[in-house]
Amino acid sequence: MPASVVAAGRLRQAIGRSPSWRGPNPLRFSSEPYPAQAAAVRDAFLSFFRDRHRHRLVPSASVRPRGDPTLLFVNAGMNQFKPIFLGTVDPRSEMAGFRRVANSQKCVRAGGRHNDLEDVGRDLSHHTFFEMLGNWAFGGEYFKEEACSMAWELLTQVYGIPKDRLWISYFGGDPNTRLNPDLESRDIWLSLGVPASHVLSFGPQENFWEMGDTGPCGPCTEIHYDLADGVGAPQLVELWNLVFMQHNREADGSLQPLPQRHVDTGMGLERLVAVLQGRHSTYDTDLFSPLLNAIQQGCGAPPYLGRVGAADEGRIDMAYRVVADHIRTLSVCIADGVSPGTSGAPLVLRRILRRAVRFSTEVLRAPLGFLGSLVPVVVETLGDTYPELQKNSAQIANLVSEDEAAFLASLQRGRRIIDRTLRRLGPSDLFPAEVAWSLSMSGDLGLPLDLIELMLEEKGMRLDSAGLARLAQEEAQHRARQAEPVQEQGLQLGIHALGELQHRGVPPTDDSPKYNYCLLPSGGYEFSTCEAQVLQLYTEDGTAVASVGEGQRCGLLLDKTNFYAEQGGQASDRGYLVRVGQQDVLFPVARAQVCGGFILHEMVAPECLKVGDQVQLHVDKAWRLGCMEKHTATHLLNWALRQALGPGTEQRGSHLNPERLRFDVATQAPLTPEQLRAVENTVQKAVGQDEAVYMEEVALAHTAHVPGLRSLDEVYPDPVRVVSVGVPVAHALDPASQAALQTSVELCCGTHLLHTGSIGDLVIIGERQLTKGTTRLLAITGEQAQQAREVGQSLAQEVEAAAERLSRGSRDVVEAQRLSKDMGRLTDAIDTAVMPQWQRRELQATLKVLQRRANTAVRKLEMGQAAQKTQELLQRHSGPLIVDTVSTESLSVLVKVVRQLCEQAPSTSVLLLSPQPLGHVLCACQVAQSATPAFTAEAWALAVCSHMGGKAWGSRMVAQGTGSTADLEAALSTARAYALNQL
Repeated sequence: MPASVVAAGRLRQAIGRSPSWRGPNPLRFSSEPYPAQAAAVRDAFLSFFRDRHRHRLVPSASVRPRGDPTLLFVNAGMNQFKPIFLGTVDPRSEMAGFRRVANSQKCVRAGGRHNDLEDVGRDLSHHTFFEMLGNWAFGGEYFKEEACSMAWELLTQVYGIPKDRLWISYFGGDPNTRLNPDLESRDIWLSLGVPASHVLSFGPQENFWEMGDTGPCGPCTEIHYDLADGVGAPQLVELWNLVFMQHNREADGSLQPLPQRHVDTGMGLERLVAVLQGRHSTYDTDLFSPLLNAIQQGCGAPPYLGRVGAADEGRIDMAYRVVADHIRTLSVCIADGVSPGTSGAPLVLRRILRRAVRFSTEVLRAPLGFLGSLVPVVVETLGDTYPELQKNSAQIANLVSEDEAAFLASLQRGRRIIDRTLRRLGPSDLFPAEVAWSLSMSGDLGLPLDLIELMLEEKGMRLDSAGLARLAQEEAQHRARQAEPVQEQGLQLGIHALGELQHRGVPPTDDSPKYNYCLLPSGGYEFSTCEAQVLQLYTEDGTAVASVGEGQRCGLLLDKTNFYAEQGGQASDRGYLVRVGQQDVLFPVARAQVCGGFILHEMVAPECLKVGDQVQLHVDKAWRLGCMEKHTATHLLNWALRQALGPGTEQRGSHLNPERLRFDVATQAPLTPEQLRAVENTVQKAVGQDEAVYMEEVALAHTAHVPGLRSLDEVYPDPVRVVSVGVPVAHALDPASQAALQTSVELCCGTHLLHTGSIGDLVIIGERQLTKGTTRLLAITGEQAQQAREVGQSLAQEVEAAAERLSRGSRDVVEAQRLSKDMGRLTDAIDTAVMPQWQRRELQATLKVLQRRANTAVRKLEMGQAAQKTQELLQRHSGPLIVDTVSTESLSVLVKVVRQLCEQAPSTSVLLLSPQPLGHVLCACQVAQSATPAFTAEAWALAVCSHMGGKAWGSRMVAQGTGSTADLEAALSTARAYALNQL
């Protein structure tokens, strides 16, 4: 076999392994490493594409995915550009104009499909957070030749990487899908001077990139760096991946050509910096050295030596890497609005934080509050590039420190619970799954299950894994039942349908008529109809057709519409359309959705409808008005929260329909009842003043530097619609006016009231923490809000009446118990009522105090009644056994009588029955300490209650139960006989 073939095989194995730097390596790196720091490397990349190749620099997107439920975190630079790849980008948005762009994107790979969490620390290269340098060309702006040439120029001329250290891989074809080799890319690299021996072909697993199970995809070519520098066999690590999106993976698995081709490249900054600085590991670069130094100073641990595996005694260096990586991830995520929580991305972040706490405290012996002290170091290294870190540094440090302290407290409590449980178990018993579950992140304490297993392993105990799996399955089923119902997926225009419309030159749907409505002198609203032409019809599977028949579910594309398509948190309009000149046949429209600027109306046709038909559209007026009320109320709520909590308060999301609105807001702590009430009062004031609502389209650039202007992390069209309450838009956007600080001014494409008075009222009826740092509010308006206030007032009066009853006192146990139960029922009613949340919280606090007082009163009366019954029984009985009946309405009193009898006659065993209405019987018993070990209260009660067809429960010393019998003497005889037999 030729030596070249053998060498190529070894190289394929080297590239296929993509070796991580797993330990100190004696191999030489570049003889003259690039002298720049990481910040300069990043800047050089961005400047190269901006200045030499006319790329537009765009900011990094948040690591919280924007409208993409398939991702926990943004994990690649291309995520924010998916609307372009899928053809769904709003043609009026700034993004629609992107042709060639570059950026440095914050990425997190933890949880989900790309998960590096458990690998972090074990080697010298894995990270949960990293920066991806990338350049993109959209719509065929440039393709393979330019992309390869730019990459080669940057690496070899700007960064000065020796050409002989670079290797190339390209797509070698796939017979299974009949895809030919990407010989074009191969030939480009050869023309750039790369030796043929350094250009290798691979199959689809290595060199064919796919976005997901379906969607845009294409061959990729990768640039690798040889760590060995010619000494021995090549040791290749991937530097840069250049993806050429030219296919679409269909639902049936087939590949079709994309309507437009794109270039998507990505290069990890951390690995590039390691190469340029001649380091053996990404952790040895100046991206991490400040953190590693701070860790040593804060913990007093031995210095970091970069060891892995068995050489890393005590896992000291692994702990360094875990803490350094995880505090970067935590800082970036929290700055972007993802806080540790109990599900989804917040749960992953919680695991990251607790993993960092474990390694810092257990391995590095860090003091309490140590992790939070590292946040300023992260801000120092990354804050200039990502200013949101500087803006939120105090909040990040506080949140990390609070969660660290909470976890350590949970850990201490968890150890006590484990020790207590182990004392009850035999040597061959498994540790109960129920206890482990209560300790876990799905239970009360939030300890990672792997930590629980480790703690048990240290004590020589095994966990009931089968039971744990059963509990996990039950929890998953419970969550599925409790989850908010997922809205049925509507009809969608696929990438080929959108491409066909664009190819035909069909303009985006004109939906400006949705704003054609006016306020009548009577106070009502009039919504204009809209006449339009049917441009295209689609079947349920997205196939374009010329006509649809009776009963057929279909999508309808018109040249214009007055329907609002769901976006920006506002529910879609619904209504109907008729053919022009044929008003007696209604075509009901269930919803409208926007796809790449085209509005698709979903309906079931009552009869035939054809392309070219002229139709007239009517929105459901009550539905639309309800959405308008809630949307304007949402803006006022947003503004009122800023007034109550401070100008830095940020919206995290919202959704509204005519029934209610949901609003997520970033908070340092749960809102107090006083804050909730203040927010409502602020909204009520604006509603009462019936302020005008001004709406106007302006250039997006004019809104960039307006103090107080509210906007979300969304892609806005240009021009963008501005909604201002009480102040004309031109005045609100004047930076000198400061008007946006004094009222609600937001970028918003939704439909709104023209005056705030139509809201009527707003009541916040629900509030809960989604994650630490994010609160979800539920609110209603109008007549619903008034009804909620009436309910709240009525319940407040009931609480006041209960307090008066309590202050008067109770004559007997029955009355006191009735009052206590009434308190409980009132508490349940307040917990579930639709009422003002601030009032709910106040009444709950009041009832908690009243309930405690009522229970105390019940106990005192029961003790007094029990003492009286005890004396009566002692006068009638003597000896080691008391079996008798007592007249009482409460099992609690019966238990107290038994207890007092045994306290006053310690050598006596007691069983008492209390007849109740309808033949029911209460039972309580206690055996004397001196009784034989075989005589247990639980068995005694069970024998008697079983005789009465009932049940019993308790322990060796005390027990209680219930049953039913018409022959009480027989039950007493059974009790005496059992006891005498045991004694």
